[in-house]
Amino acid sequence: MSEALINLDDEALAGVAKMLGTTGKEETVNAALRELDQRRRRMEAFDELAKLAEEGVFDDLLDKRNYRA
Repeated sequence: MSEALINLDDEALAGVAKMLGTTGKEETVNAALRELDQRRRRMEAFDELAKLAEEGVFDDLLDKRNYRA
């Protein structure tokens, strides 16, 4: 973990802490960083799924005859 001395927007920090349910500046900043990283990963995964859908990978799932026995 790295250490940095930065200026923080106290009003924004308080709002984020309330939203995330965190206490303390360090916990809030770290939780916000993790949340944004997870959001980025979810967006990348969604984009990949959309690409696969455009390629027709899931077309068999749309036809109920393919999975009803």
